[in-house]
This record gives sequence, structure tokens and C-alpha cells, in this order.
Amino acid sequence: MRKTRIASLLVVGTVATFLSVPTPATTPSGSDASAAKDPLRQYTQQTPRWQRCDAKSPATYQCATFKVPLDYGDPGGRKTDIAISRLKAGSAKERRGVLLLNPGGPGGPGLDLPVSGGVALPREVKGQYDLIGFDPRGVGQSSPIGCGLTADEQDLERPYRAKAFAKDVKWARTVAEKCQAEEGDRLRHLTTRNTARDMDVIRAVLGEKKISYLGFSYGTYLGAVYAQLFPGRTDRFVLDSAADPAGYGRGMFRAMAERAEPAFARWTEWTARRHATYGLGRTPAEVRRTFWDLVAQADRTPIDYGGKLLTGDAVRAQRATFSHAQKAAAWVAGLKKTAEGKKAAEGKEAGEAGKPDPSGAPEQVPAVQAPVRPEFARDVPPDNETAGAWAVLCADTRTSWPRDPQQYRRDAIRDKARYPLSGDFESNVKPCAFWKPGSVPRTTVANSLRALIVQNEWDPATPLAGGQAMHRALRGSRMVTVAGGEGHIVNGTNACADRSTTVYLTTGRLPAKDLTCRATAG
Repeated sequence: MRKTRIASLLVVGTVATFLSVPTPATTPSGSDASAAKDPLRQYTQQTPRWQRCDAKSPATYQCATFKVPLDYGDPGGRKTDIAISRLKAGSAKERRGVLLLNPGGPGGPGLDLPVSGGVALPREVKGQYDLIGFDPRGVGQSSPIGCGLTADEQDLERPYRAKAFAKDVKWARTVAEKCQAEEGDRLRHLTTRNTARDMDVIRAVLGEKKISYLGFSYGTYLGAVYAQLFPGRTDRFVLDSAADPAGYGRGMFRAMAERAEPAFARWTEWTARRHATYGLGRTPAEVRRTFWDLVAQADRTPIDYGGKLLTGDAVRAQRATFSHAQKAAAWVAGLKKTAEGKKAAEGKEAGEAGKPDPSGAPEQVPAVQAPVRPEFARDVPPDNETAGAWAVLCADTRTSWPRDPQQYRRDAIRDKARYPLSGDFESNVKPCAFWKPGSVPRTTVANSLRALIVQNEWDPATPLAGGQAMHRALRGSRMVTVAGGEGHIVNGTNACADRSTTVYLTTGRLPAKDLTCRATAG
């Protein structure tokens, strides 16, 4: 663990460096004097021009756009837009303040979160807080970036194949070069640290001394960085499905591969006990063999499943599904019957499971943009979320990505042997290998924030170990673990964990000690 005092001094020193201005030879007067004392005053003193976001939503759901510096080291230079939304607290008498919401990503738009239904909050929480959504810089309605990426270039699922590796390297280099060509110097400033500073401008523009916060997945890291930079301006912070702040970057991909293996082993045990239902094997070893036989068969001849031809790599790409035992069993059983040339059974459990997205991408909090009025909305490049994700991740963590493409080849071969389900997916080359570093240093998270961390035991995207690492980094935090909890994001899926969140947000009381909740039956 890093000592808090040292970490705090580093943070304060860095912030001072980026916000300082040269001392003039003479004392300025008037507005020049104010700017010298507070170079961000022109931003923090803005008045939002609220307008109704769209005609279908409540009149209390409003949107506004304001300016922030593109580079906080040069606050008088180029500016960029930040779009925010607000759903006013249900009770003026009970109102406590604002609750900022972030869906994760990076690159996830959050403008619609107050009304989208993607966040489950009880009436007592909505009564106390204005719910604030925002699109982070470069995303959605906040001066969106675009790289002109094709659909294939946006596909990050690149399992290692010796014959395809040169093509994978070309893909990663092309994505980085196209983004650099389209957006240039802007990319350097699309960082988590700068987004956290934008959040503090949001706080000031809204006239609040402190903010409360509910962040999901990557949004937990963003919230932790804000707390590190502005510890005196944090109120009640809930971090749902937390990432390891020290492992953020290439390490988080490889952690997903590592955690996929015990999830897969758990699935084989669960499924073996239900051989009569799924017919995949009476022992975990038999279930495992059935799955890998399907992978081998699909490698020889792709399986036509649901109108899509699945190769063995495409079957392995469903790695996140194995954190949901019932869904995975129904899907593999359906795939097996299809491969055998039989019609898939349409039992109750299979109907509940459905078919996973062939992309195999981990689940995320829904973040579909609400239809805003034409005078508020701007066109968003079709590749904006992908471009925004790479921009932030790569600018933040450039130093964690080797420059030598051959290192990725070696790592992918090694990790595929170590973690056969998805090791090569996660270790193969990514655009960050060819990205330019961000304009600000990565933030070390180590503080005493009194946050509430909620985590599923079987989370495929932000594994439990990552949440535990965040808990250790935030020494004042409490953690609620859903034992047996499956999938990414706890919010709205477990009454016990939701109660802890509600109590904390409405009263400020954290659990006296870390809690364990049982997974919701079924």
C-alpha cells in the first residue's frame, strides 16, 4: 500500500503544476486579477442554459451545455463542450444535493441515465437528489470524436492465430493512426484525470459544494480519481462493480481472462448436476469435454446458429456468458443440438436464457441516448463510443502497453495455454500499442474515501478481485459482496445490496463492517 501522505503530496503538487500560471511582474487588476488568482473562474462561474431534453420526457428532465478547457494546463486556450442533464429532486424540502451518474466505459454516454431506466433508484433517493447525467468529454453530445472506423475496425475481438497476427498488428496500428489523423492533439487530453476535473466544473456550475456519485464499472475508477483529486468535495460515493485502480489498463484485460477460468469450472460443476436437463455430461470433466469438442468442431466447420456462422473462436468469445451458469448451459445445449443436426429444445430454462450476443462482449449498464430535441442535439460519429473508449484507455495507460508487437504474440501464446477460454483474446495486440501518451499523468488512487463498493462474486468484466483491490485503495470504504452473484453490475439485481446503497445515499450511514449478501434466487 502506498502511504496516503506521500500520495496526497504528489496529487497536490501535480494539480498545482497544471493549474498554475506565471507570476506577472506587476499586480493585475479587475478581471485579469481574478483570472490570475483562479484561472478556472471563467468556467466555474458559467450559468447553465437549461432546456427540455426531449418532448417525451418529464419537463423536469433538462439538458444544458457548457465549456471546459481542453487542456487544464492551459485554461486560456482551446475549449471543449460538456453536455449535462438534470432530473430535479422529487422533494424540495428533502433535497440534499446532486447525484452524478456514470455508466462506465470508458466512452460510455451518460446523458440519458436519469431517465433511461438503466439505473434502479428508489423514490427516497430520487426525492433527495437531483440526478445528473453527463456525456464525458469527447463522447455523445460533449464535442464527440470520431476516427472514421469501419465496422471491422471497431471489432476488438482478435483471438490469436499465427497466420492472422500480422493482420491483427495492422488493425491495431490502423485504428491508432486513423484516430490520430482525425482528431490530432485532442486525443492527448481525453483522459480520466481531465474528465474528473470536468466533473468538478459540473459541481461548481451547479452551485454545489460537494457531489454525490454513482458509477458503474469503469465509472468506479473515474469516481475514485475524482476523490483523489478533490477529497474535500466528495459526499456519498457508490461504486458498483469496481475495477482495480492499479490494474487499470492492459492488466484489466488479462485479469478478465484469469477470472474466466474459475467461472468456467464452476459452470461445468453446475451443469453436470443437471445432466438430465441439458445433456452436456454427468461430471464436470464430461461437460468440459463436450464444450471443447464443440469448439474443435466449429473450427473445422463453422456452426450455423441463429443465422450466424460460429467458428471455434466465436464460441470461445462467449466467455462472459459462463458467469451465468443457467444461461451458458442453455446456450451450449442449444449449440450442441444444432451441431448434431437436431432442433434445439425449447424448454423453459432455455427460453429464459436466450442466445448470447455472438460478440461475447461483457454486459454493461444500458446507455442508449434519449431522443433529445434537434436544437440541443448534435450529430455523433457512428464510431464515437469505440473511438472514445480507445482514446481514454490508451491515453491513460499508454505505459502499460508494450511497443514491440512481438511481445503481444508471446503473451497471447502463453496466456492461451494458461487461460484457454480467452487468454489470447485479452493478451493480443490492441491499438494502445501505437497510441501517443496522454497529456497528464495517471492518477494513483490511495485515500480514505467513505465509499460504498458493491460487487458480484462472478462478475466477468470487473472481477471480484478488482473490487477488493479498490476496497483496499479506499481505506474508508465498505464493501458489499453478493455471494453467488452473476453478471456485470449489481444495481437493481439484488435487494440486499440495493438496501445498503439506499441507506447510505439517504442517511450517509455505511455498514458497520463489510457485508455479504446472498444472490437472488433464480
